[in-house]
Amino acid sequence: MLRIIGNHVSPYARKVFLALDHKGVEYEIDPIVPFFGDDEFTRLNPLRRIPVLIDGDLVIPDSTVICEYLDDRYPEKPLYPADPAQRARARWLEEFADSRLGDVMIWKLFFQRNVKPRVWKQETDEEQVAAVVTRDLPEIMDWLEPQAPAAGFVFDDLSMIDLTFASFFRNAALAGWTSDAARWPRIAAWIDHIWATPLFARSVMLEQIMLTTRGADQRAALEAAGLKVADSSVRGDMPRRGPMSV
Repeated sequence: MLRIIGNHVSPYARKVFLALDHKGVEYEIDPIVPFFGDDEFTRLNPLRRIPVLIDGDLVIPDSTVICEYLDDRYPEKPLYPADPAQRARARWLEEFADSRLGDVMIWKLFFQRNVKPRVWKQETDEEQVAAVVTRDLPEIMDWLEPQAPAAGFVFDDLSMIDLTFASFFRNAALAGWTSDAARWPRIAAWIDHIWATPLFARSVMLEQIMLTTRGADQRAALEAAGLKVADSSVRGDMPRRGPMSV
């Protein structure tokens, strides 16, 4: 059985879980927070980030590579377009989300407002957050607005692009920021459409288990919600920064 190291609070891990659930592929989860990985986690991913996929002897520690692998291995209900031009556009948009949204929505916003005070017991850099809200996010949104679909999905059917952007926007919402529907109506309608799907709604339920359940009880709570939780874990006792952490 496939094993995924990670949890639904991470947008990178969430998009992998969404891909697996969409395709109906069975998997087990080791629901660690990346900063709490042990030495074995470092061996599996020297960047100490989630998600990590383990499929027999194969180890893949990158969300986009994982999703492309899943689409190749389980071609039913594809999540990338078949047309070469559309497929190239999909890869570019996913890269934009992973890199630019990751930098702004995750490291400069979600990390500052959620991770830094809760994990590292440090104060939020409010100047950085203000710059994100007043400058960085509006620049991103202005570029993204014409890229968003007028209705429904980016392509003909649900794709990794829909799931990826919805995942990043969810973390921005957890950090207290949501898009202005009057200023960016296409984006707002698009993200709301994805969030309203049963697939995404279930991931939010699992995210809330991770956020509201104490660590010792999380595994049992996830199992009660229908997840297969791995018998062993690469979770460590103390948080440790990785080489790419800020």
